[in-house]
Amino acid sequence: MKDFELTDCSGISKKTPRKHSHVFEKHDREHSKASSSIQLILYLIPIIGFFPSLWTLYRRQGSQEQLSTCRLSITLAICWLLGYLLLATGAASLDFATMRLLILNSFLTSGYFLVSLWLIFLTVRGQSRRLPGLNRFAERIIGKYLS
Repeated sequence: MKDFELTDCSGISKKTPRKHSHVFEKHDREHSKASSSIQLILYLIPIIGFFPSLWTLYRRQGSQEQLSTCRLSITLAICWLLGYLLLATGAASLDFATMRLLILNSFLTSGYFLVSLWLIFLTVRGQSRRLPGLNRFAERIIGKYLS
């Protein structure tokens, strides 16, 4: 701990030890942890979180946890968008399966939103945000091109 100087009205300075600096350090750590948690939640918001995730990976700044969450968010969004476009195209071009493909499309979209909300819930609780298979795929593919 460093001491700091205290000057009274007579102009005499005294060195006074900091007694409560550990309280401030603890507050800074908690503030940093809360700020990081809010960023992780922002990355996991469906559709919208894709853009800050992409920006974070593009700049290559952030903790390992943030970069991993960004890769997962981007992978989820790209998979959803690709599936959505393929199902919508199929529904538009096939007359006999239109309703089935639109229903499948709505299931895919609902699943994407529910998985994203579940990951946000795990982030708030401080638990691991790993999805079997998808995390490894995200690390391999997205990590190769953006990290």
